[in-house]
Amino acid sequence: MALKLPSQWVWDSWFVFDGEKHHAFYLQASRALGDQNRRHRNVTVGHAISDDLKNWTVVADAIAPSESPAPDSWTTWTGSVVQNDDGVWWMFYTGTSREDAGERQTVCAATSTDLMTWTKLEQQPIVAADSRWYKTLAAGFDNEPFRDPWVFKLPGEDTWTMLTTAGSIEAKSRREEAIMGVAKSSDLKTWQIQPPLGGPGQGFGETEVFQFEIVDGIPILLFCCGPLWLSDERKANGEIGGVYSLPVAADLSDVDFNRAVLFPDLRLYASRLVQDRQGGWKLIAFLNNVDGEFLGELCDPIPVTSDSILGLVPKSQA
Repeated sequence: MALKLPSQWVWDSWFVFDGEKHHAFYLQASRALGDQNRRHRNVTVGHAISDDLKNWTVVADAIAPSESPAPDSWTTWTGSVVQNDDGVWWMFYTGTSREDAGERQTVCAATSTDLMTWTKLEQQPIVAADSRWYKTLAAGFDNEPFRDPWVFKLPGEDTWTMLTTAGSIEAKSRREEAIMGVAKSSDLKTWQIQPPLGGPGQGFGETEVFQFEIVDGIPILLFCCGPLWLSDERKANGEIGGVYSLPVAADLSDVDFNRAVLFPDLRLYASRLVQDRQGGWKLIAFLNNVDGEFLGELCDPIPVTSDSILGLVPKSQA
């Protein structure tokens, strides 16, 4: 497999290419915990490098929780990495804190000049949910989802866009509250929260690990959803959750999760689109439950392309 560690479970991942090497950052937790469900609250961000997206060399861990009090005093969850115009790398990641029992999720950040040594920003969190549109603890909700930041530039824009998992304040039930959080920045440090994209009642109670890419000419929005948070309609159609995608406008003006299509490999979760050295698109995800067993390892890269209706599809089926 692409990345299987004997002593660690590996799950959500994000990737960046530095011009010579591919870097994988990933959530990891000790297999000695015994129960894989305990991994979520005992997590650090691991780091590995590769020439071919298949053979990985593990290097020093990238990020770990901070000492209390801090917005990431309990966990450092999923994120993304981009390089600013000045050459500095920025990692955006999800923080939860012991001070609020882990129920508030915010976006934290760290910087690096070499992708190896990371320094957290002094002022954290860098982005948090706005109660005008998003569920917050301060507004009386019992949890505050605002995680999995994906940072990028939309085609033709100079500003940065951030997409996050989020919950709508207008949802009628927990199982239909999923929306996509949005924030904008010109410098990666100061962010303005925007109204959400998508809307409650579009088939999902929770949408995780967003990514936007233009795959073979078609703008694609990628995300995942587990079986607990599927709508009754999707369950009635036989879906059990996994990796989803949908074609969208290049400016994200038409996000409708009702159109999301399930990727055919049901073993996968929390996938990422990554380009190889030749520019071909590959899908890498962690192997979730296979024959009833949680594997906790990354799959080999899967060649993919896009379809204007089906979204992301294996290249062998295109």
